Amino acid sequence: MSKFGVLPPRVVLDPLLRGWLLEDIGRGDRTTNSLLSEDVTAGTAKWVAKAPGIIAGLPIAARVFELLNEQVRFEAVVAEGVKCQPGQVIAEIHGSLDALLMGERVALNLAMGLSGISTLTHIYVEKIADLPAQLVDTRKTTPGLRLLEKYATAVGGAMNHRMGLDDAVMIKDNHIAAAGGIAEAITRIRSRIPFPMTIEVETEGLEQVKVALEYQADIIMLDNMPVDMMRRAVELIRQQDGRVKIEASGNITLETIRAVAETGVDYISSSAPITQSKWLDLSMRIK
Repeated sequence: MSKFGVLPPRVVLDPLLRGWLLEDIGRGDRTTNSLLSEDVTAGTAKWVAKAPGIIAGLPIAARVFELLNEQVRFEAVVAEGVKCQPGQVIAEIHGSLDALLMGERVALNLAMGLSGISTLTHIYVEKIADLPAQLVDTRKTTPGLRLLEKYATAVGGAMNHRMGLDDAVMIKDNHIAAAGGIAEAITRIRSRIPFPMTIEVETEGLEQVKVALEYQADIIMLDNMPVDMMRRAVELIRQQDGRVKIEASGNITLETIRAVAETGVDYISSSAPITQSKWLDLSMRIK
Protein backbone atom coordinates (compact mmCIF):
# COMPACT_ATOMS: atom_id res chain seq x y z
CA MET A 1 0.00 0.00 0.00
CA SER A 2 1.13 3.55 -0.63
CA LYS A 3 2.50 5.30 2.44
CA PHE A 4 -0.34 7.81 1.99
CA GLY A 5 -3.23 5.33 1.92
CA VAL A 6 -5.27 5.36 5.13
CA LEU A 7 -8.63 3.59 5.35
CA PRO A 8 -11.58 5.32 7.02
CA PRO A 9 -12.32 3.87 10.48
CA ARG A 10 -15.22 1.44 10.74
CA VAL A 11 -17.42 3.98 12.48
CA VAL A 12 -17.28 5.97 9.23
CA LEU A 13 -17.03 3.12 6.71
CA ASP A 14 -19.72 0.74 7.99
CA PRO A 15 -22.74 3.06 7.53
CA LEU A 16 -21.70 3.63 3.92
CA LEU A 17 -21.33 -0.08 3.22
CA ARG A 18 -24.61 -0.94 4.96
CA GLY A 19 -26.41 1.63 2.83
CA TRP A 20 -24.99 0.21 -0.38
CA LEU A 21 -25.85 -3.34 0.68
CA LEU A 22 -29.42 -2.28 1.43
CA GLU A 23 -29.64 -0.63 -1.98
CA ASP A 24 -28.68 -3.88 -3.70
CA ILE A 25 -30.40 -6.46 -1.48
CA GLY A 26 -33.64 -4.55 -0.93
CA ARG A 27 -36.25 -6.83 0.64
CA GLY A 28 -34.07 -9.87 0.09
CA ASP A 29 -31.99 -11.66 -2.53
CA ARG A 30 -34.73 -13.56 -4.39
CA THR A 31 -32.29 -15.76 -6.27
CA THR A 32 -30.03 -16.76 -3.39
CA ASN A 33 -32.83 -17.17 -0.86
CA SER A 34 -34.79 -19.41 -3.25
CA LEU A 35 -31.74 -21.41 -4.28
CA LEU A 36 -30.19 -22.27 -0.93
CA SER A 37 -31.76 -24.27 1.87
CA GLU A 38 -32.26 -22.84 5.33
CA ASP A 39 -29.13 -24.66 6.46
CA VAL A 40 -26.03 -22.51 6.16
CA THR A 41 -23.87 -23.88 3.35
CA ALA A 42 -20.20 -22.97 3.35
CA GLY A 43 -18.27 -22.29 0.19
CA THR A 44 -15.10 -20.79 -1.21
CA ALA A 45 -14.68 -18.15 -3.88
CA LYS A 46 -11.74 -16.65 -5.71
CA TRP A 47 -11.34 -13.15 -7.06
CA VAL A 48 -9.49 -13.08 -10.34
CA ALA A 49 -8.07 -10.10 -12.22
CA LYS A 50 -9.11 -9.90 -15.88
CA ALA A 51 -6.86 -6.94 -16.75
CA PRO A 52 -3.56 -5.52 -15.51
CA GLY A 53 -3.73 -2.80 -12.87
CA ILE A 54 -3.02 -1.58 -9.34
CA ILE A 55 -5.22 -3.22 -6.72
CA ALA A 56 -7.10 -1.06 -4.22
CA GLY A 57 -10.08 -1.67 -1.97
CA LEU A 58 -9.60 -5.26 -0.82
CA PRO A 59 -9.96 -4.39 2.90
CA ILE A 60 -13.17 -2.53 2.03
CA ALA A 61 -14.48 -5.51 0.08
CA ALA A 62 -13.63 -7.76 3.02
CA ARG A 63 -15.74 -5.60 5.31
CA VAL A 64 -18.72 -5.89 2.94
CA PHE A 65 -18.77 -9.66 3.41
CA GLU A 66 -18.13 -9.39 7.17
CA LEU A 67 -21.19 -7.17 7.57
CA LEU A 68 -23.29 -9.91 5.97
CA ASN A 69 -21.74 -12.67 8.07
CA GLU A 70 -18.99 -12.04 10.58
CA GLN A 71 -17.68 -15.59 10.06
CA VAL A 72 -16.65 -14.92 6.46
CA ARG A 73 -12.86 -14.94 5.94
CA PHE A 74 -11.58 -12.70 3.17
CA GLU A 75 -7.93 -13.44 2.46
CA ALA A 76 -6.10 -10.98 0.22
CA VAL A 77 -3.56 -12.79 -1.94
CA VAL A 78 -1.97 -9.53 -3.08
CA ALA A 79 -1.39 -6.37 -1.05
CA GLU A 80 -2.97 -3.00 -1.69
CA GLY A 81 -1.01 -1.04 -4.27
CA VAL A 82 0.45 -4.12 -5.98
CA LYS A 83 0.17 -4.49 -9.74
CA CYS A 84 -1.80 -7.56 -10.83
CA GLN A 85 -1.87 -9.37 -14.16
CA PRO A 86 -4.77 -10.96 -16.09
CA GLY A 87 -5.68 -14.35 -14.65
CA GLN A 88 -4.02 -13.65 -11.32
CA VAL A 89 -5.90 -14.62 -8.16
CA ILE A 90 -6.03 -11.58 -5.91
CA ALA A 91 -8.23 -12.84 -3.06
CA GLU A 92 -9.90 -15.94 -1.64
CA ILE A 93 -13.11 -15.86 0.37
CA HIS A 94 -14.38 -18.58 2.68
CA GLY A 95 -17.80 -18.58 4.34
CA SER A 96 -21.53 -19.05 3.94
CA LEU A 97 -22.63 -19.08 0.32
CA ASP A 98 -25.51 -16.69 0.94
CA ALA A 99 -23.12 -14.02 2.21
CA LEU A 100 -20.73 -14.61 -0.69
CA LEU A 101 -23.53 -14.33 -3.26
CA MET A 102 -25.28 -11.33 -1.70
CA GLY A 103 -22.09 -9.38 -1.14
CA GLU A 104 -20.48 -10.16 -4.50
CA ARG A 105 -21.75 -7.18 -6.51
CA VAL A 106 -21.22 -4.43 -3.94
CA ALA A 107 -17.76 -5.69 -3.00
CA LEU A 108 -16.63 -6.15 -6.61
CA ASN A 109 -18.03 -2.79 -7.73
CA LEU A 110 -16.11 -0.99 -5.01
CA ALA A 111 -12.85 -2.84 -5.65
CA MET A 112 -13.09 -2.43 -9.43
CA GLY A 113 -13.81 1.28 -9.21
CA LEU A 114 -11.11 1.96 -6.64
CA SER A 115 -8.55 -0.19 -8.46
CA GLY A 116 -9.26 1.74 -11.65
CA ILE A 117 -8.51 5.00 -9.84
CA SER A 118 -5.32 3.66 -8.26
CA THR A 119 -4.19 2.31 -11.64
CA LEU A 120 -4.54 5.63 -13.46
CA THR A 121 -3.08 7.51 -10.50
CA HIS A 122 -0.01 5.28 -10.63
CA ILE A 123 0.46 6.06 -14.33
CA TYR A 124 0.42 9.80 -13.57
CA VAL A 125 2.79 9.38 -10.63
CA GLU A 126 5.26 7.40 -12.72
CA LYS A 127 5.51 10.29 -15.19
CA ILE A 128 7.13 12.48 -12.50
CA ALA A 129 8.61 9.85 -10.19
CA ASP A 130 12.16 11.19 -10.56
CA LEU A 131 11.16 14.80 -9.85
CA PRO A 132 10.37 16.46 -6.49
CA ALA A 133 6.81 17.46 -7.43
CA GLN A 134 4.05 15.47 -5.75
CA LEU A 135 0.75 14.58 -7.45
CA VAL A 136 -2.32 15.48 -5.37
CA ASP A 137 -6.00 14.81 -5.96
CA THR A 138 -8.96 17.24 -5.89
CA ARG A 139 -12.53 17.49 -4.59
CA LYS A 140 -13.92 16.38 -7.95
CA THR A 141 -15.21 13.11 -6.55
CA THR A 142 -18.43 11.11 -6.67
CA PRO A 143 -20.81 12.29 -3.90
CA GLY A 144 -20.78 9.69 -1.13
CA LEU A 145 -17.55 8.12 -2.35
CA ARG A 146 -15.01 10.84 -1.63
CA LEU A 147 -13.26 9.10 1.27
CA LEU A 148 -12.86 5.90 -0.71
CA GLU A 149 -11.88 7.54 -4.01
CA LYS A 150 -9.25 9.63 -2.27
CA TYR A 151 -8.04 6.49 -0.50
CA ALA A 152 -7.58 4.93 -3.95
CA THR A 153 -5.51 7.84 -5.27
CA ALA A 154 -3.29 7.50 -2.22
CA VAL A 155 -2.85 3.77 -2.86
CA GLY A 156 -1.83 4.72 -6.41
CA GLY A 157 0.90 7.00 -5.07
CA ALA A 158 -0.74 10.44 -4.92
CA MET A 159 -1.15 12.63 -1.87
CA ASN A 160 -4.60 13.73 -0.75
CA HIS A 161 -5.50 17.38 -1.08
CA ARG A 162 -8.09 18.70 1.38
CA MET A 163 -10.95 16.30 2.02
CA GLY A 164 -13.56 19.02 2.33
CA LEU A 165 -14.23 22.71 2.71
CA ASP A 166 -13.45 22.55 6.43
CA ASP A 167 -9.89 21.26 5.95
CA ALA A 168 -8.20 24.42 4.74
CA VAL A 169 -8.86 27.78 3.13
CA MET A 170 -8.62 27.85 -0.65
CA ILE A 171 -9.41 31.21 -2.18
CA LYS A 172 -10.48 30.55 -5.76
CA ASP A 173 -11.45 32.88 -8.61
CA ASN A 174 -15.09 33.20 -7.53
CA HIS A 175 -14.06 33.97 -3.94
CA ILE A 176 -11.70 36.66 -5.26
CA ALA A 177 -14.51 38.13 -7.36
CA ALA A 178 -16.91 38.07 -4.39
CA ALA A 179 -14.39 39.79 -2.11
CA GLY A 180 -13.22 42.36 -4.64
CA GLY A 181 -9.65 41.10 -4.90
CA ILE A 182 -7.01 38.81 -3.45
CA ALA A 183 -5.84 41.32 -0.83
CA GLU A 184 -9.37 41.82 0.48
CA ALA A 185 -10.08 38.10 0.53
CA ILE A 186 -6.92 37.14 2.44
CA THR A 187 -7.30 39.99 4.94
CA ARG A 188 -10.91 39.19 5.72
CA ILE A 189 -10.43 35.43 5.95
CA ARG A 190 -7.24 35.53 8.04
CA SER A 191 -9.01 37.42 10.81
CA ARG A 192 -11.68 34.73 11.09
CA ILE A 193 -10.02 31.33 10.74
CA PRO A 194 -8.52 29.22 13.56
CA PHE A 195 -4.81 28.74 14.04
CA PRO A 196 -2.95 26.99 12.36
CA MET A 197 -5.21 26.71 9.30
CA THR A 198 -3.40 27.52 6.06
CA ILE A 199 -4.51 29.86 3.29
CA GLU A 200 -4.13 28.88 -0.34
CA VAL A 201 -4.79 31.35 -3.16
CA GLU A 202 -5.53 30.56 -6.78
CA THR A 203 -3.69 32.85 -9.19
CA GLU A 204 -3.96 33.20 -12.95
CA GLY A 205 -1.07 35.58 -13.67
CA LEU A 206 2.09 37.11 -12.26
CA GLU A 207 0.35 40.20 -10.87
CA GLN A 208 -1.94 38.02 -8.77
CA VAL A 209 1.08 36.02 -7.62
CA LYS A 210 2.72 39.23 -6.39
CA VAL A 211 -0.38 40.19 -4.40
CA ALA A 212 -0.63 36.72 -2.88
CA LEU A 213 3.00 37.01 -1.80
CA GLU A 214 2.50 40.49 -0.39
CA TYR A 215 -0.40 39.30 1.77
CA GLN A 216 1.50 36.17 2.88
CA ALA A 217 -0.50 33.33 1.43
CA ASP A 218 0.81 29.97 2.65
CA ILE A 219 0.23 28.17 -0.66
CA ILE A 220 -0.01 29.74 -4.09
CA MET A 221 -1.80 27.86 -6.83
CA LEU A 222 -0.74 28.56 -10.41
CA ASP A 223 -3.96 27.88 -12.28
CA ASN A 224 -4.03 27.17 -16.00
CA MET A 225 -0.81 29.09 -16.59
CA PRO A 226 1.36 28.46 -19.66
CA VAL A 227 4.52 26.58 -18.67
CA ASP A 228 6.78 29.59 -19.36
CA MET A 229 4.68 31.84 -17.11
CA MET A 230 4.55 29.12 -14.48
CA ARG A 231 8.33 28.90 -14.47
CA ARG A 232 8.62 32.68 -13.97
CA ALA A 233 6.06 32.52 -11.17
CA VAL A 234 8.04 29.77 -9.39
CA GLU A 235 11.23 31.84 -9.63
CA LEU A 236 9.44 34.90 -8.26
CA ILE A 237 7.97 33.01 -5.31
CA ARG A 238 11.23 31.25 -4.44
CA GLN A 239 13.14 34.55 -4.49
CA GLN A 240 10.68 36.40 -2.25
CA ASP A 241 9.47 33.77 0.23
CA GLY A 242 11.00 30.33 0.50
CA ARG A 243 8.37 29.11 2.95
CA VAL A 244 5.52 29.37 0.42
CA LYS A 245 4.43 26.09 -1.18
CA ILE A 246 3.52 26.15 -4.87
CA GLU A 247 0.76 24.12 -6.53
CA ALA A 248 0.08 23.83 -10.25
CA SER A 249 -3.41 23.04 -11.45
CA GLY A 250 -5.65 23.13 -14.49
CA ASN A 251 -5.90 20.75 -17.45
CA ILE A 252 -3.10 18.49 -16.26
CA THR A 253 -2.72 15.54 -18.63
CA LEU A 254 -0.32 12.64 -19.06
CA GLU A 255 1.24 14.62 -21.91
CA THR A 256 1.76 17.83 -19.89
CA ILE A 257 2.40 16.72 -16.32
CA ARG A 258 6.15 16.28 -16.70
CA ALA A 259 6.70 19.73 -18.21
CA VAL A 260 4.69 21.20 -15.33
CA ALA A 261 6.73 19.29 -12.75
CA GLU A 262 9.96 20.53 -14.32
CA THR A 263 9.00 24.15 -13.52
CA GLY A 264 9.85 23.45 -9.88
CA VAL A 265 6.37 23.40 -8.30
CA ASP A 266 5.85 21.43 -5.10
CA TYR A 267 2.46 19.94 -5.96
CA ILE A 268 0.45 19.20 -9.08
CA SER A 269 -3.28 18.77 -8.55
CA SER A 270 -5.42 16.86 -11.03
CA SER A 271 -8.91 15.40 -11.02
CA ALA A 272 -8.10 13.10 -13.94
CA PRO A 273 -7.07 9.99 -11.92
CA ILE A 274 -10.60 9.94 -10.49
CA THR A 275 -12.77 11.50 -13.20
CA GLN A 276 -11.07 9.79 -16.16
CA SER A 277 -10.32 6.37 -14.66
CA LYS A 278 -11.75 3.14 -16.00
CA TRP A 279 -12.84 0.32 -13.72
CA LEU A 280 -10.37 -2.54 -13.42
CA ASP A 281 -12.12 -5.74 -14.49
CA LEU A 282 -12.31 -8.29 -11.67
CA SER A 283 -14.51 -11.38 -11.31
CA MET A 284 -15.57 -13.74 -8.55
CA ARG A 285 -15.66 -17.49 -9.10
CA ILE A 286 -17.25 -19.83 -6.58
CA LYS A 287 -15.70 -23.27 -6.27
